[in-house]
Amino acid sequence: MKTTLSKTEVQKKIDELFKRNSFSPEEVKKIKRLAMHYKIKLKDYRKSFCKSCLHKLEGKIRMSKTHKIVECKYCNYRNKFKLS
Repeated sequence: MKTTLSKTEVQKKIDELFKRNSFSPEEVKKIKRLAMHYKIKLKDYRKSFCKSCLHKLEGKIRMSKTHKIVECKYCNYRNKFKLS
């Protein structure tokens, strides 16, 4: 039998995952699916994992006038974030 969660319970689960120092790509994948299902925006949490491989975002950082570019240590994908 499936259990239904409220939007606030899902938000708490998301907050708990990102408060930890380490998380696996599988956990991030589950959290992303939950967020999409319950229409919750990840906001600043989005910047803490790679868009391609879902590992914790670490690696070379480059700055331009308009963007912050972080090259993933694991897959060499360049994650680009707009500066505000």
